[in-house]
Amino acid sequence: MATSSISEIVLALLFPWKFMSISLSYLPGTIISALRAGQFRTLLSWPRLQAAWFSRFWSWAGPQVRTGAEQIVRPLLEGRVSRGAIVPPTSSPSVGAHLGVAGTVLEIGPGSGMWVSIFSDRYQQSKTSTPDTKGVRGKVTRVYGVEPNEGVHHLLREQIAAADLQDVYEVVPVGIEDLASSGHVAPESVDCIVSVLCLCSIPEPERNIAMLYGYLKPGGRWYVYEHVKHDRSTSTMGFYQAFVNLIWPHFIGGCELRRDTGKWLREAGTWSEIDLEHPEGEPWFATIPHVVGVLTK
Repeated sequence: MATSSISEIVLALLFPWKFMSISLSYLPGTIISALRAGQFRTLLSWPRLQAAWFSRFWSWAGPQVRTGAEQIVRPLLEGRVSRGAIVPPTSSPSVGAHLGVAGTVLEIGPGSGMWVSIFSDRYQQSKTSTPDTKGVRGKVTRVYGVEPNEGVHHLLREQIAAADLQDVYEVVPVGIEDLASSGHVAPESVDCIVSVLCLCSIPEPERNIAMLYGYLKPGGRWYVYEHVKHDRSTSTMGFYQAFVNLIWPHFIGGCELRRDTGKWLREAGTWSEIDLEHPEGEPWFATIPHVVGVLTK
């Protein structure tokens, strides 16, 4: 095996520990900030302190994650990912491209607003577009961002304002488990669901993924880029991922590495088309493997 290959494997194995150490480095500053501000309720409540801690951490981590993931997420939301591979912009839809995100969109876990600008691009560039062949206009007309962490709402709203989407993007301040009771979004009223690196931390994922399926209109599309457990849980990498996952959730806001998200999405309801695969070129030694694609109701 070439030295460079060994180096790549070592870096991949060490990445989760590096990411967790960076997260931990934000905890002392969070405590000091709360002390200076006299926020004793935050200091005396571990959930409140965690929320403040992860808010500070993700203000740094969000842009870093976007830099790493945008090369696949942007083509995904533009309808240019098929079977895990990016379809060139010049290709005809007949060779595998999907429709891009459009119409009424339900974004799950927008956090600090990493992907808001892509919705703006879809909105601004397609104002004069003609309807798509399936009847959904090629522009974003409404976005509901379901984000329960109030600590990141100010960052999210900053991104909404920067994208000039104040009249389009509504922050829904609940967890998805409370979405139905909130009354913000009606069942079967959504053209597209977008979940990017968020289903790893939702409660009762299998049940709530099935619940979200009910918000899609017939013909609606679910755009997915999520990390998942290794396909072979009994492999060396599977055991290593399981070991990392003993610690990871406590440092990364409840994120779980070992969720069978791809399976739960496929079984959430009846789909007319499922295009969900590992990203092309993702190595076998990735501690945090992903699935990417579009499921059509």
